[in-house]
Amino acid sequence: MTDESLVLLTDPGVGAVAVAETGEPMVDVGEVDELRVDARAADPVGAFAYLRHSVVQRLLDAQETLPDGLRLLVVEGYRPTGKQRSIFDGYRDELRRIHPDWTEDRLYVETSKFASPVELAPHTTGGAIDLTLCTEAGEELDMGTPIDATPEASANACYTAARNIPEHARDNRRTLVRALAGTGLVNYRTEWWHWSFGDRYWAFVTGTGRARYGPVRLLPSSTAARREVR
Repeated sequence: MTDESLVLLTDPGVGAVAVAETGEPMVDVGEVDELRVDARAADPVGAFAYLRHSVVQRLLDAQETLPDGLRLLVVEGYRPTGKQRSIFDGYRDELRRIHPDWTEDRLYVETSKFASPVELAPHTTGGAIDLTLCTEAGEELDMGTPIDATPEASANACYTAARNIPEHARDNRRTLVRALAGTGLVNYRTEWWHWSFGDRYWAFVTGTGRARYGPVRLLPSSTAARREVR
């Protein structure tokens, strides 16, 4: 599958976006009763469940538009820079083994279709989220691929508009897109599950001009993670 209009995080325009940090607080989605949180990406201090306040509000608004019986299932929000770097490096090394003829420049671009370079990563800002759809009982809908399916392993079926998935899974993706896009979130189109607001990618795609959120550092405390905006 190819998409000439696809904007990757490695696009120079994304890196050129300035950040005007708002200092907006982070919210523990696990304490938001209306939203479900899955524990597959959990970390010891629960940082994975944190998102900026405006992102949480948009998720609540999006959920209100879903068909009866469906809910959003939050899988991962905030991601520290160390974890982001490990994911990027791991997938780049995997691609290097599979495609030894690829140049470093191509490896960088192809890796960015699944993992953001740490200096541009939306997840480190608290503005990005990985999520899917589930029923009221918590059963996940078939979205064509699992969350975190790589382009290499899925033959690009992880792309949001992929055609090499069953029609019912395409319908489920369209339902997710309508709900989230309608609240101002933007999708990273190589990953149907990844959406963001306020980060540099969002600012570039929407033409906003400046990002609202820069990287955030979450520090463990005796009760939960606490936010320190850098």
